[in-house]
Amino acid sequence: MSDQEKSSKELQSQLTDDFFYFFLRLRKERIRKVVQRVRAQYPDESPEQLSRRLISSQSVLSFLGGSILHLPMLLPGIGQAWKLLGFVGGTSVLTRMHLHLILEIALLFGKDIDDRARVPEMTAVVAAVGVGASMPFLVGLLEWNPLYALPSAALSSVTVTQLIGESAIRLYCSASEVSGDATAIEPVTI
Repeated sequence: MSDQEKSSKELQSQLTDDFFYFFLRLRKERIRKVVQRVRAQYPDESPEQLSRRLISSQSVLSFLGGSILHLPMLLPGIGQAWKLLGFVGGTSVLTRMHLHLILEIALLFGKDIDDRARVPEMTAVVAAVGVGASMPFLVGLLEWNPLYALPSAALSSVTVTQLIGESAIRLYCSASEVSGDATAIEPVTI
């Protein structure tokens, strides 16, 4: 690899880190502390069991966050700009919560959260949260009672949390099994 290619990859990695840190306020040290705390509280549990504890905890927050996210849209008299600002801010919070979740699960399975391999995974999380957050707009398109937007937002947020968490468990568990199998293979001598 040439020096220019190496420099380009380092710059791209720095830009990615800056994006997730500055725009989404992703704090990797907090992620490491959460994982240490969960491991200390439940030392006999597997990474999969610990991950499910994190998913369960996150689901409660997602339910609350998802319902609060669309509350301003139901209030008459609030300007459209304030409604949009509330939606964007709420979606940002949900995105950060889910990014933390996937990185916490990665860390539980021994993955390096500073590895660039996490970037596509985090990008998928951002997309999933966007789709989940837009579900209440479907209520408007279907011309249902606007009050249905709150429970649909809460339920779609919880569903996204569980899908992200379970997908992460499958991904990291299968990756661990593959790497575990590779290290178990005895070298062939001739």
